[in-house]
Amino acid sequence: MTHYRRVAQLKTPEAFRAYLASIEADLPFDDALETGPGAPLAQPLRIGPFTVGSRFCVLPMEGWDGTRDGRPSGLTLRRWRRFGAGGAKLIWGGEAVAVRHDGRANPNQLVINADTVDDLAALRAALVAAHVERHGSAADLLIGLQLTHSGRYSRPDGPPAPRALYRHPLLDRRVGITDDSALLTDSDIRALIGDFARAAALAQRAGFDFVDLKHCHGYLGHEFLSAVDRPGPYGGSFENRTRFLRETVDAVRAAAPGLLIGVRVSAFDWLPFRPGPDGTGEPEPFDGSYRCAFGGDASGTGIDLAEPLRFVDLLAELDIPLVCVTAGSPYYNPHIQRPALFPPSDGYQPPEDPLCGVARQMRVTAALKRRQPGLAFVASGLTYLQEWLPHAAQRMVRAGWADFAGLGRMALAYPDLPADVLAGRPLQRKLLCRTFSDCTTAPRSGLVSGCYPLDDFYAQRPEAAALAAAKQKAKQR
Repeated sequence: MTHYRRVAQLKTPEAFRAYLASIEADLPFDDALETGPGAPLAQPLRIGPFTVGSRFCVLPMEGWDGTRDGRPSGLTLRRWRRFGAGGAKLIWGGEAVAVRHDGRANPNQLVINADTVDDLAALRAALVAAHVERHGSAADLLIGLQLTHSGRYSRPDGPPAPRALYRHPLLDRRVGITDDSALLTDSDIRALIGDFARAAALAQRAGFDFVDLKHCHGYLGHEFLSAVDRPGPYGGSFENRTRFLRETVDAVRAAAPGLLIGVRVSAFDWLPFRPGPDGTGEPEPFDGSYRCAFGGDASGTGIDLAEPLRFVDLLAELDIPLVCVTAGSPYYNPHIQRPALFPPSDGYQPPEDPLCGVARQMRVTAALKRRQPGLAFVASGLTYLQEWLPHAAQRMVRAGWADFAGLGRMALAYPDLPADVLAGRPLQRKLLCRTFSDCTTAPRSGLVSGCYPLDDFYAQRPEAAALAAAKQKAKQR
């Protein structure tokens, strides 16, 4: 890690460009930011019946601060209010919300059901109110809810309780799968489709403009796309592996007419990584062709976009206008999904300069956008750009690589970045996420999610001391 230059050290556009060239990270970049109504990032975009007011998007994140019965807590409410006040006009899900209890990735994840729908409606209303208070109107604000089942990464009551689609040669042992009892049957899948449809109807009742049928990060929707060895109607061919999506879309539209649908997809995947002898990430050994990576080239660490391109063609055929592009999984290859200089306590040191990971995701997003220019694409993995994020986002939108710049961890640390950029104000550098990964280490240590290094609210909570102790313990292992 010591030979990777820190972004904060690259003080000028020229220095940043030169470093990108030195590491062969090809990404779009403008030296100067434009402001005013003609600026690329200030342009409205029509999506279905809605007009989205600008080109920043808050990405969905998995919260660890709900109640045990799946409702938002005061901490959840605070996060959503900050998202609303920050100035982004597209709120992609705001949160990963499980469609039923056994699909929760942690015991404090939100759940949508008849008992929690009013709480979620109040959560959305609070976000809208914060936006109106800061920006005057919510007429150009588009808000969705990400619907998920966590599949093999389900931990609804704490311990792993995986539900998977097929036996994985490497990941089964990571989540404790030792026999076929964790596998979902075709009947189980059809019942789950009904759960997604009921959840979508409740989301519409709660006031959300769209739902995201999550197909990313190793969770169940994503696992369908790699289920090449599953027999029956939901595995094998591309048509079968996308049957869950097609049948869920039909069910959602029957249950919630007029509700927009989006899909967040891991457009490529690699082998699981692990710490090597010096702590640097390396792929797990695997003999033969690695068939379990959607968008992979069978080598385990390469990309083949043939099927992801077919997938966005399918989204267009299904009249799904919103696509959010991401990669891999935070559980087994996080450096390709959320590039960072500092890993979480249970992670590994980056095997490449994180800027290479940013560039890779941006290039893949651009390729998919070129294939289906009529769809609205959100780019992910941008946080590591730090002070240069707006410069890259502006060029990305101007050049047609993507339509929206997605903000994940950056929105926890610096929710007001969109408002500051669009107003032409200097960035508040002390609030820029430097990818310390405490927002990941804390939940994996059983603590509430939040930005402990940069948000004083969390730095002063008792969990901050527990987080420091957990990090120290991890260093000693």
